[in-house]
Amino acid sequence: MIHSLLTTDNPINSTESIREWIEQRNREVQVDVKLIPFNEMTGWYVDEEGSLKHNSGRFFTIQGIHVETDYGNNQGWDQPIINQPEIGYLGILTKEINGTLYFLMQAKIEPGNVNCVQISPTLQATKSNYTQVHKGKKPAYLDYFVNVKPDHVLLDQLQSEQGARFLRKRNRNIIIKVDEDVEVLPDFRWMTLGQIKEFMHTDNMVNMDTRTVLSGIEYIDYITPLTDLSNLSDFGRDMLKSARTNEGIHTMGQILSWLSGLKSRYDLFVSNKAIDKLEGWHRSEDEIANNDGKYFRVIGVNVSISNREVTSWCQPLVQPLQQGLCAFIVRKIGGVYHFLVQAKLECGNYDVMELAPTVQCLTGKIPEDPKLRPDFYDYVMNAKPEQILYDVFQSEEGGRFFREQNRNMIVEAGKDLPQELPEHYTWMTLNQINHFLKFNNYLNIQARSILSAIKYSK
Repeated sequence: MIHSLLTTDNPINSTESIREWIEQRNREVQVDVKLIPFNEMTGWYVDEEGSLKHNSGRFFTIQGIHVETDYGNNQGWDQPIINQPEIGYLGILTKEINGTLYFLMQAKIEPGNVNCVQISPTLQATKSNYTQVHKGKKPAYLDYFVNVKPDHVLLDQLQSEQGARFLRKRNRNIIIKVDEDVEVLPDFRWMTLGQIKEFMHTDNMVNMDTRTVLSGIEYIDYITPLTDLSNLSDFGRDMLKSARTNEGIHTMGQILSWLSGLKSRYDLFVSNKAIDKLEGWHRSEDEIANNDGKYFRVIGVNVSISNREVTSWCQPLVQPLQQGLCAFIVRKIGGVYHFLVQAKLECGNYDVMELAPTVQCLTGKIPEDPKLRPDFYDYVMNAKPEQILYDVFQSEEGGRFFREQNRNMIVEAGKDLPQELPEHYTWMTLNQINHFLKFNNYLNIQARSILSAIKYSK
């Protein structure tokens, strides 16, 4: 695993050839996405409450909810949300070739992608898709994951998705290793982990599903006294040190107590509410939207993609109306990098709060009064160039979101960062964060997305 992490020169598929392959697939695969009224979405209907549902009763539903909480400034609101109770597969197939672990990645087009093709997991499928409710072809490589033996599993986790857009949504993040020869289909290529990390430093090249799966790998589990770390960068060495450090300025017990205290102190109540009765929202023939033009709107699309299991279909998509910012502030404390983590409440969370980046917000209409802005927003936005360790636009999942991208950042704190933290913030080492990653519903998708992009090679 470590050799793959530090290998960016792939003798099977060079980095340049993969970029050319992505560009070629963009030219060759025919894609057409048209916005259409809801009543023209074949296979979907609007029920008596204004919810959007599939005729099969499967896939997902756009429904309305009412939220009440005693946390924060906004203690009650209505909104539409995606209800997709199925647990899907986000799976990556790996194989050791000539002593290096390779990952079988897919050039996949989703209808909402900013740039059509993105590097995706080997398997990316909802239960409705892989059980062929759509009556299309079975997803490629599905059998490897359905029939996997426990000793071939490198990673297997249930992880959450966007808590502000999905109602308690989870997917199975899984990486498996095979020994036998694998047929490489036209939309797939073998890549090293180091290459995928390189691609994560290009805007919108690696999709959200790949990022969430790879975020779960604990690299220190694969390091032995004989491991060759000669290609490790100084920053990568610092990150491995943080990943090795069992306890930082807070112990795991203290962090668990802090998080448990917040979860028990604040309430989150979510109830169903008809979309046509949502306060502050309206539904027309072609959108469900906020009256003030904020947040997002729901649209209908007719999709044609020539290389999918089903080549043409209709569906709703969630279109953002404001750009997002997701940023971690890091600081060396006692010579070890710590991440400034917040416990964030979102209406779709399973368990009230999840651990999130230092800053996670929409940026379209930031208040002029600094006191009303998100904590640490100004610090991140005013960071000097030498403080910015990572700054890339990353797409959200194009199967549900229409051309949504968020600015992902890692910013190193200077001495000017305030010492006193709000109650819902704490400092954690990478080792402590990785402990939480082993379990369900602790670290949110925005945090996992940033962590997955940390580069370790020179």
